[in-house]
Amino acid sequence: MSRFFGEIRQLGYVVKDIEAAMDYWSRTLGVGPWYYNPKVPIQNYQYRGQSYEPHNSVALANSGDVQVELIQTRNDVPSMYRDFRQAGHEGLQHVAYWTRQYDADLERLLAQGFKPVMGGEVGENGRFIYFDTEYHPGTVIELSEVLGPKGALFDLIRHAAEGWDGRDPIRPFPDLNTL
Repeated sequence: MSRFFGEIRQLGYVVKDIEAAMDYWSRTLGVGPWYYNPKVPIQNYQYRGQSYEPHNSVALANSGDVQVELIQTRNDVPSMYRDFRQAGHEGLQHVAYWTRQYDADLERLLAQGFKPVMGGEVGENGRFIYFDTEYHPGTVIELSEVLGPKGALFDLIRHAAEGWDGRDPIRPFPDLNTL
């Protein structure tokens, strides 16, 4: 538990081969099932105040209450993920805290001096923002809104992991418009 943010809800790993990473996590570590989206529908994406169109593949699974996110960038759009890989890193890039009071939490963090670097939206009420804390690899902080369909997706993923027997280790993301 963080006294500043609450529980860490997600560990985000930037990988060079997401398919190999899903295989390793499911076969070797027994974590799954993975919900895989080869191109995450990110809207209103910005990096350091500029708008871009990223193509990121993402896979999500839970280990208990902690979600593991695997991220592979598929284009050269500026991002903290790309910066991490260009610095020679692969592995844990961020920790995420989930909120149902995004505006209030964002205002509080900005008042505390946190500086936004990257953000966007995944579905309605699915805003996210990453803060400039990359001076320590693996501890970039993400604040992620979980009110809308993204929150329902995260619940579905957590429930699927409970008692998972290893079958059907890679599954497609459901359409966020149906959640």
